[in-house]
Amino acid sequence: MAYVITQRCCNDASCIAECPVDCIRPSPGQPEFATAEMLHIDPDTCIDCGACVDACPVEAIFSEDDLTASLARFRDINAAWFERHPLEPDLAPLRLPPRPPKSLGTLRVAIVGAGPAACYAAEELLSRADVEIEMLDRLPTPWGLIRAGVAPDHAGTKGVANMFESVFRRDNLQFYLNVRVGEHVSHQELMAHHHAVIYAVGATADRRLDVPGEDLPGSVSATEFVAWYNGHPDFAERTFDLSGERAVIVGNGNVALDVARILVADPDQLATTDIADHALAALRESTIREVVVLGRRGPAQAAYSSSEFLALGHLPGIDVVVDPADVVLDPASAAALEDPDIEPALRLKMNLAREYAERGTSGDASRKRIVFRYRVSPTELQGTDRVTAIELSHNELLAADGAIVARPTGQTETLTTGLVLRSVGYHGRALPDLPFDERRGVVPNEAGRVVGPDGAPVPGVYVSGWIKRGPRGVIGSNKVDAKETVELLLADFQSGMLTAQPATRSDLGKLLAARQPDLIDREGWRAIDAAEKQAGKLAGRPRVKFTDVAAAVAAARR
Repeated sequence: MAYVITQRCCNDASCIAECPVDCIRPSPGQPEFATAEMLHIDPDTCIDCGACVDACPVEAIFSEDDLTASLARFRDINAAWFERHPLEPDLAPLRLPPRPPKSLGTLRVAIVGAGPAACYAAEELLSRADVEIEMLDRLPTPWGLIRAGVAPDHAGTKGVANMFESVFRRDNLQFYLNVRVGEHVSHQELMAHHHAVIYAVGATADRRLDVPGEDLPGSVSATEFVAWYNGHPDFAERTFDLSGERAVIVGNGNVALDVARILVADPDQLATTDIADHALAALRESTIREVVVLGRRGPAQAAYSSSEFLALGHLPGIDVVVDPADVVLDPASAAALEDPDIEPALRLKMNLAREYAERGTSGDASRKRIVFRYRVSPTELQGTDRVTAIELSHNELLAADGAIVARPTGQTETLTTGLVLRSVGYHGRALPDLPFDERRGVVPNEAGRVVGPDGAPVPGVYVSGWIKRGPRGVIGSNKVDAKETVELLLADFQSGMLTAQPATRSDLGKLLAARQPDLIDREGWRAIDAAEKQAGKLAGRPRVKFTDVAAAVAAARR
């Protein structure tokens, strides 16, 4: 009997370090790790010890004997990876990175942001050095996209926050929540109180379609919709028109699949999650029966992960619809799939699309539908006072410069809809007093060390996460990213590049308390957390979130 990694895998590789027989791949040192959808366990090497289960922060690992029907296929998915990548044990001796000598004193670091990238950076620093960390976030609660981005029906994925909560119990990490850098404290003031500052603020803007009618009411960002149903305070007052029968999502990444799933989910099932109360009430009144998910290229190039695509087929009361014509491959895609060295995840993605096409619809009018359309691009959102339809251009796929690109054929069609959600990617925002690459949406850096317009390092300033590398990867991708950034920061500290600052930790606390009377510290967050969980217990839910900053502040003061 072997253990199996399943859909919820977050790729943070905590399991790899705990495996006594080194049978989990790809590992962070391998080139496949950067693009892997998930990790895998070699069934022929696994000794059924369960160490990986205890290490997994998102409860993604199961004994093969305990796999449910919706997860059973992951037994073959894990095995298939090793058919393509035979296991070669890593026999190199474990190298523990050196800690900075105590003679250098305590390293003081401010981390701006409290999401996964920030938390993994803090975790790495706490394990590597004598350090004091101040973590600042503009929201009254920590955990960033774990709290405000992960879909409410993916509760297991949110479990990574429990790991951070456990690691951050020590007093050498302090929370300063409900604090805005650039308003309550400047970059220069943070530098005056620390050896270094790490910015891990993510990519909070969304990309636009740049088509006529995009700004009509009824055309919205999937980013905002996700934040709304997750109870983000900035979006709690938003309203979305769910009175039509069809919604259209432009883009087919995992966020698009999350939105589609929430739009057609049974509200009674959502009522057992931590979805925001206002969103649950609106979804109970929704009349949407069909969600159409658009991709500009074919099913072989779809942005969603094969594991999330597979999971849709097990949703109760939902038909997943793929037109058989869409799984007829263009020559470029067919040639790519014939490559014997193709990654198993890509082949699985194509096979799943074929299976959905062959399955067809149930014919049961009571069932809702998620319809996947491929090789189409929006050219116009139509309507006078609000969106009433979307015009689509049909594409053909061609090989160009080693990639498969979409070109319009001139054929168009129109779909009626009152709600269009764009889900075509994220984009970083410029930060006060830091250089910024507007085209890429990142702070210019070399492996996490910020560089100025002249290409020279900006002393003591670092980045991690999406604001460093761009919006790609999953939660666990930030762990390797943070390790790289922290490695450079510690090297700079040991080389004397990071000089001690005269202002103290106490000085910073006094400054922030004077600037922001509604500051929330660790104890304040614990009070908020306890209040949300208590409200959830009474309602039969994991928690009931505060969606209003003033209410969260009041709870922190109790």
